[in-house]
Amino acid sequence: MRLAAIVLVLLALTACGGHKTASPDAVVRAWSAALDRNDNDAAGRLFADGAQVVQNNRMTRLSTHAVAVGWNALLPCGGTIVSLEPRGPELVLVVFKLSERPGHACDAPGQEAAALFEVQHGKIVVWHQTDVPTSATPGELA
Repeated sequence: MRLAAIVLVLLALTACGGHKTASPDAVVRAWSAALDRNDNDAAGRLFADGAQVVQNNRMTRLSTHAVAVGWNALLPCGGTIVSLEPRGPELVLVVFKLSERPGHACDAPGQEAAALFEVQHGKIVVWHQTDVPTSATPGELA
């Protein structure tokens, strides 16, 4: 009986503290990998409902998972992460070298593009396309 009680206590303790939220870097890497596989569902799951996307000075709200999946499906390029630069506990600036992705025609293969990601509780809440910083060095923090 005592052994059973100890096992139950150990199970309860491991269940309480076993879930850790992914870091912004890990979320961005997972998003990039999903996009490169053309797994728009997995990419969409990394966005919070209501996430904001800013691209070409236009803001779009990804109100649901289905909308996030659709938005990811429209992106013409995948890419290799060239640099990751933390900009605070929830923000990371990422530079990508664009590449083809399955089922799409990339409009700028080999070019660099940048996005600022805000990640809260393991989900992207803001994806903001921005200018590539001039200080980005290939391989830096990647």
